[in-house]
Amino acid sequence: MENSKIKIIFIGTPAYGAIVLEELIKGGQPPVLVVTAPDKPVGRRQILTPSPVKVVARKYGIPVEQPERIESRVPRQKIKNLNPDLGILAGYGQIIPKDILAIPRFGFLNVHPSLLPKYRGPSPVQFTILNGEKESGVTIILMDEKIDHGPIISQKSLTIKEQETSQTLHHKLAQLGACLLLETIPLWVKGLIKPEKQNDAQATFTKILFKKDGKIDWQKSAEVLERAVRAFYPWPGSYIIWPSKNKSIKIKILKARTFKSSDKIKYPIGKVLVVPQNEIGVQCKKDFLVIEKLQPAGKKEMAAEDFLRGYSNFIGVILK
Repeated sequence: MENSKIKIIFIGTPAYGAIVLEELIKGGQPPVLVVTAPDKPVGRRQILTPSPVKVVARKYGIPVEQPERIESRVPRQKIKNLNPDLGILAGYGQIIPKDILAIPRFGFLNVHPSLLPKYRGPSPVQFTILNGEKESGVTIILMDEKIDHGPIISQKSLTIKEQETSQTLHHKLAQLGACLLLETIPLWVKGLIKPEKQNDAQATFTKILFKKDGKIDWQKSAEVLERAVRAFYPWPGSYIIWPSKNKSIKIKILKARTFKSSDKIKYPIGKVLVVPQNEIGVQCKKDFLVIEKLQPAGKKEMAAEDFLRGYSNFIGVILK
């Protein structure tokens, strides 16, 4: 089959999916239909906002469907009527029913941002960083009805840099996944790739992250917390609650590093100190977490030194 004749359905929602979609279009494989999440209210003013995938689809004039649930009758029938050759999924957040997966004659390929079978589930990039992995990558699988379970079609890895956040790693993996997808599609439809079954015994699983997961626990080591700050940026974000005077202030921690503490000096866990360069150091169960950049609720993000000019009474408190 010639590439130009492949009829593709694309399903996705977040920025990760938007990058894959745009590269797919630029690579000469524009889908005939994009399925994404409904527009959602965003921010304090609750402005109805389209998903990043919808923005890209509209930019290129591609028809969009936004069902509340993918298994509802309208999107199922719309996909069936188009008689697609291939389905592509990149970050959607819903399980695709078996009967929809069976519609394209070459099946549905999922562009998953981890080296499967490790890190199946909704938050693979965050947990890759959180667990201190040195390597990540993208896996394209032939989807079945189980989450990230289908056989591997192709896979590519990359090295994780020391200061990598989930935001930067998501972007890199999306770019890598898009390139791999464009290489994979023609080989797949020509029958030149033999799917390889995943080793389920080696599978690891991630969970959906909520805002509460970002609360910093000073009973952990500074090394673990520094990884958490990077893993949870920008979502769900790492934060502390400072009970200042008569009110509690929520402070987001945007950038941090570790500082080895002396064996001879041990402060109470959660104790806030000033460290060199006028930055904030907090005693963890092991070592210090040095806060370089932060953002109090309702304020702009700022360097630690600027924060201390306005909140000098922060020094000496013990955070819980």
